[in-house]
Amino acid sequence: MLTAAAAFTLTAAGVAVAGLTAYRRRYLAATRWFAVALLPAGLYLTGLFPVARTIGGEIADWATQLVFDPRVWIGIALLALSTGLLLGSRGVARRRLKASATASGAPAAAGVAPARPAVTGARPPVGGTAKAPGRPGTAASADDGLGDFADIEEILRKRGI
Repeated sequence: MLTAAAAFTLTAAGVAVAGLTAYRRRYLAATRWFAVALLPAGLYLTGLFPVARTIGGEIADWATQLVFDPRVWIGIALLALSTGLLLGSRGVARRRLKASATASGAPAAAGVAPARPAVTGARPPVGGTAKAPGRPGTAASADDGLGDFADIEEILRKRGI
């Protein structure tokens, strides 16, 4: 019962703050306050407060074991050793790649993939003499960049504008 009273008191206080904020014509901030104010009531009505209490208790138990249980410290040491070995082996591999690249006379490019061959014939060059789509016989102009506005330009010329 105390949880319900606390949840609805927090909700009422949040709605009051949202109302005062809206009274000052700060509607975006008032909407945010209102949204946050609805959270305690929603959490209570869905029954998530006991779940939060259980999760908090489990985290507290884990933290207590972290401090006082030697097995946890051994586990942390094993995780640190594993991370160190993985990072160290990666560093050695990079050094070997760099050393082999400098020995062969090629510039050292650690972690850079070789250049891909160029694909030919994929697209016509931009601004070239390709025909505009949908209008056979008209060519796009490379200088003015108005290939898409050719119809409008033609209408304006006819009207003398």
